[in-house]
Amino acid sequence: MTIAYKSSPINWIILSILILTAVGGLLWGNYRFSARNPGGNDFLPHWIGARAFIFDGISPYSEEVALRAQNIVLGHPAAQGQNENRVTYPLYSELLFAPFAFIADYTLARAVWMTVLEISLIIISLLSLSLVKWRPPVWLLTVYFIFTLLWYHAARAVINGNAVIIIGLLLTGAFLAIRNGRDEIAGFLLAYSTINPQLVFVIILFILFWSVSQRRWKIIGWFFGSLAALIVLGIFFIPNWITQNIWEVIRSAAYNPAGTLGEVLGGWMPGIATQLKWGITILFGLILFWEWWSARQKDFTWFLWTASLTLVVSQWIGIPTNPGNFIFLFPALVLILSGWDKRWKKHGNWIALTAILILLLGLWSLSLNYTSQLAQDPIMFIPFPAFLLFGLYWIKWWIVRPARLVLE
Repeated sequence: MTIAYKSSPINWIILSILILTAVGGLLWGNYRFSARNPGGNDFLPHWIGARAFIFDGISPYSEEVALRAQNIVLGHPAAQGQNENRVTYPLYSELLFAPFAFIADYTLARAVWMTVLEISLIIISLLSLSLVKWRPPVWLLTVYFIFTLLWYHAARAVINGNAVIIIGLLLTGAFLAIRNGRDEIAGFLLAYSTINPQLVFVIILFILFWSVSQRRWKIIGWFFGSLAALIVLGIFFIPNWITQNIWEVIRSAAYNPAGTLGEVLGGWMPGIATQLKWGITILFGLILFWEWWSARQKDFTWFLWTASLTLVVSQWIGIPTNPGNFIFLFPALVLILSGWDKRWKKHGNWIALTAILILLLGLWSLSLNYTSQLAQDPIMFIPFPAFLLFGLYWIKWWIVRPARLVLE
């Protein structure tokens, strides 16, 4: 006789109360932090731009919106070389920021946004576990979730209000949709992840290449169809938004710090700066070409390893970025940790724990030694991507060989 167990309504009520209490606690803590620590400069221009667009009918790319942001951040219009705090995302990114525009108080809006980002981090960590089918013991899982919220690249993104966390969520969701055969969802998620095009350009290029080799036309069709719909929606509101956006992206290069690994290394070794930039781009371009070609017509396991490598290499290949964006590499980290755990069984848990603690303490120590606040420092371009590259190639043949460890 089969006995069916059903969740009691009271259990759901208790769970709901606990979740609401936790979210309320996060929001309260974030509000107190925001009130005492002005900032959130990655979120501020988008909040101002969304409010100006919705309530005043002003383009988010206008000079007036930029001046509003500069006066809040700097107290005056930006001088030459200072960060101009301009909106550089495509117009359809306003769909993401519009709900926060209805919160008139910036401190509260920032606190709500930070809470959304923290919840997104938890969801990314859960989806990543599902993606690689990793079930660590409770004690390691507890450390894993604490790490998810507190490690350097996550905390920096939350405090600055960086939407890269949402992009990471979209990409992780797209990977899971591809694994589960939900190609329509994958295509849409990939399309909306282009709210920061230069960040996702390389990984989307690989996914489209792999999709062609697999004849999974729905991913391609839904990606381009959704992207076209988003672009047309923007044109409906601001007919020339594309040219305005392109101009803002071009202008941003003049006031942003070094944005590539080549520029960082070139700043330390100026005599061979040009050779370093081109050499790095060519080297990683060749690596991606080989790995993409090897992954064609391969199954999802090989796809996920190559996609993880592509995410990491895209941050070093020469496309402008900054360490604040590295949080979207989180699925690659979980793939490595799960590989170590499953490869060495009992000892794997301790190896994964050691890696987590090294990253947690090491990245914060390195950052605090080079800066007194969560400002970008060129040194932070190197440690985490280097760790991931090392780890991915360490576990490669455990994953892609016939007797796989990770995704079974």
